[in-house]
Amino acid sequence: MSVLKRRRGYLLSRDDVSNPAARQLESEGWALLPGAFTRDEVAALKAAVLHVFETVPADGRGPDPRAWPMFRYEMLNRSAECQRAVGQRAVLDAIEPLLGEDCHVIANTAWRNPPTSDGLHGGGHWHIDAGPHVPLPDGVEWPREIPHPVFAIGAHIYLEPCAVADGPTGVIPGSHLSGKPPPADRLLDDELTWNGRGVEPLLAAPGDVGLFVSDVWHRRLPTRAGDRGRLFLQVHYGRRDIAQRLRPSAEINQLTDAAIERATDERERTLAGLHPRFFYDG
Repeated sequence: MSVLKRRRGYLLSRDDVSNPAARQLESEGWALLPGAFTRDEVAALKAAVLHVFETVPADGRGPDPRAWPMFRYEMLNRSAECQRAVGQRAVLDAIEPLLGEDCHVIANTAWRNPPTSDGLHGGGHWHIDAGPHVPLPDGVEWPREIPHPVFAIGAHIYLEPCAVADGPTGVIPGSHLSGKPPPADRLLDDELTWNGRGVEPLLAAPGDVGLFVSDVWHRRLPTRAGDRGRLFLQVHYGRRDIAQRLRPSAEINQLTDAAIERATDERERTLAGLHPRFFYDG
């Protein structure tokens, strides 16, 4: 199992992890933590998230303006309740063995999808959040005897029930081992499989937490009659070596004004650390 601990600044392998969610995350690419948050914790977190939606304008990130109202970014900056939630011990116990005890939040976005909104944002097609971190050529499979590294993990903290009709997130178990993104000609294919395994919907009650490795193939599944929409707090955790993406690099960076002015073409800007927005930063 590719589980980690950091000693003297270095990541070392460890073999003493019994947490079943951590083991499932590594082997299957996903896990569900039932009842990770109490009813009172859910109520307080839901109120805090809705307060941000009501008081903070949409961030204006993403290619489709119709989807902007559904999201609020950098939530731990905007809510003490959200900041407490990202440190929920049940979640950390599942992800720290894979990312290290010094992993950190790289993105933190609240989702409020109204009913029948499944086609208005990019999460509705099969995708991976980053990577693949270990790309593999055609015909090559990850060796079973070598633990597969995990670099980032997404968490959905459910604040309302999420049933089949609501368009839950679906994952294809084991696909994080493929070393590939989903096939470009099957991004809306409900029958997509990897190694003979099809979609697993993450059905949840308030207080449950869905976890998935960033490399696993996943999407929001199509909604059905009776769709109530979705409300959850999304947290992406990354290894210490993965840069935070709470805010775009054009807004928050380590450059002087003079250095920014000298970076005139696209490659000069990315080389200096001024990257276009992508998945984690909208």
